[in-house]
Amino acid sequence: MSEKLICNNKKAYHDYFIEEKYEAGMVLSGTEVKSLRMGKANMNDSFALVRNGEAFLNNLHISPYSFGNRENHDPDRMRKLLLHKKEIGKLHSKIREQGYSLIPLRLYFKKGMVKIEMGLAKGKKMYDKREDLKKKDMRREVAQVFKERGKTRD
Repeated sequence: MSEKLICNNKKAYHDYFIEEKYEAGMVLSGTEVKSLRMGKANMNDSFALVRNGEAFLNNLHISPYSFGNRENHDPDRMRKLLLHKKEIGKLHSKIREQGYSLIPLRLYFKKGMVKIEMGLAKGKKMYDKREDLKKKDMRREVAQVFKERGKTRD
């Protein structure tokens, strides 16, 4: 599989427990795709909703195409997600539960098509975030020690 990463949402892994992942396509205009090829996207604070049996992505900012004309796209418009009907139904029932959200994790090109990886997420509490930071620091320290040991043996 040839995948070219456009952007990813590192903050999502810090703020949420990701339980399931889904891959979806998006309905985009031509200038949006050209802007994405230039890497002009920001998915901070974006989320997905299910309305009338369709999934929509909110707050995904795709900057206007610099060589576009008056037909350029609105950077913060709501975009329709392309998912199977069964997946949408399953996601809708999960999102209605307390604390669950549908959060975009990464945006990428796959075989020339724009795809978005969505995660069914449950919000973390402050103590969970602190615990994750402690684990991350411990892993970094251990890696540093092994790196220093490797240099002394040479």
